[in-house]
Amino acid sequence: MFARPGERTLVERFRLPEGQMMPETAYQIVHDEVMLDGNARLNLATFVGTWMDTHAARLYAETVDKNMIDKDEYPQTAAVEDRCWKILADLWHAPEPTRTIGTSTIGSSEACMLAGLAFKRRWQEKRRAAGRPADRPNLVMSSAVQVVWEKFCNYWDVEPRYVPITEEHRTLDAETLQGRVDENTIGVVAIMGVTYTGMYEPVAQIARALDDLQRDTGLDVPLHVDGASGAMVAPFLQPDLEWDFRLERVHSINASGHKYGLVYPGLGWVVWRTRDHLPEDLVFKVNYLGGEMPTFALNFSRPGAQVLLQYYQFLRLGREGYRAVQGASRDTARYLADGVAALDAFELWNDGSDIPVFAWRLAPGAGENWSLYDLSDRLRMRGWLVPAYPMPDDLADTTVQRIVVRNGLGLDLAESLLADIREETAYLERLTAPLPSGRPRTAFNHGGRAPGGGTAGRKPPPP
Repeated sequence: MFARPGERTLVERFRLPEGQMMPETAYQIVHDEVMLDGNARLNLATFVGTWMDTHAARLYAETVDKNMIDKDEYPQTAAVEDRCWKILADLWHAPEPTRTIGTSTIGSSEACMLAGLAFKRRWQEKRRAAGRPADRPNLVMSSAVQVVWEKFCNYWDVEPRYVPITEEHRTLDAETLQGRVDENTIGVVAIMGVTYTGMYEPVAQIARALDDLQRDTGLDVPLHVDGASGAMVAPFLQPDLEWDFRLERVHSINASGHKYGLVYPGLGWVVWRTRDHLPEDLVFKVNYLGGEMPTFALNFSRPGAQVLLQYYQFLRLGREGYRAVQGASRDTARYLADGVAALDAFELWNDGSDIPVFAWRLAPGAGENWSLYDLSDRLRMRGWLVPAYPMPDDLADTTVQRIVVRNGLGLDLAESLLADIREETAYLERLTAPLPSGRPRTAFNHGGRAPGGGTAGRKPPPP
């Protein structure tokens, strides 16, 4: 195999080869190259699912050729998509789940764009109807939002109003919201599972603050819940927590099917509380491949297989199964958090009680000759990807390390990780001088914002 043409010569990297090669050879070349990637199961940086069962893998292979936009040719796939977002509308307590509106997307980023566009368009319509200018929209959110919201504001000419998180206010809340909202605010974004730490923002508290604002000023400002991760955790682990359409102020919710929806990437969902919260002029009627259909996603051709995988998971697990899977992940996260907290070198930022994600920082007096970036490097040598990065804005001098526990990381594997953290921390604590730096390091790009704009991945770690 490795002596045949293609394997014994260098292949073209940046030009299309002149000739053909055997499929087995092309497969082997690509297969061998991606062996250099990290092990997806040991990637504790990503929220994106890295494991599904063999029946899901079989279904994926059988349906990978379906184009989600071609609803005339694949009417059953279209019907499954419709069922899925209605199931989510019911899960999130929409008043009339079968009469609301939603859609699948490539991921939460596209879903957030659609929710933001609905906010902007409804605000513009109301302003113009009242004879007022509609050229200075703003959106209020935490400085710890995922970078898609920065992109939305940049792409669609909306002023982003970031509310800095602090030691005292680790998420956006009613107190820090004060004075940020005005007549040009198209909406407020609340996060169910902050990317930096996994913490829930107090959606009900924020909604009440906006209710009070409307009572006092007449400003009716809608709320969007970015539930990329938490929207598929809270209904099962914190069912009494009011964060969803039980709050009338919440107009729309997005979630990532490929995160705690337990599906391979890329799949997102967005659902509106009622149909009138999605402006009709954002819905296009198109004739495509023999059938007319409404569409309001940003992407056109996109995979249908992930939608079918989501439905498979809904059928396979049901509420009981999702409760068991998410509960097991949270138990693992709490076990790891307790183990990290037991080390004198660290103090927890949060403990994984919300979504199965937690973060920690160095304790006062620890890390005289090392940083969390060094620990991240040491763990990477053992196969674990456990990122370290700076917090946003007012906490930019604070570096944290974060673990995301997903389905597929059991307690046995978690104990192995904890043993490696203990061993590598002990090694670093024994250092009598800082480790030499052979190459410049960059902070992990986890999709959050860095001080002054941009993503956290563009901010170099502190020296």
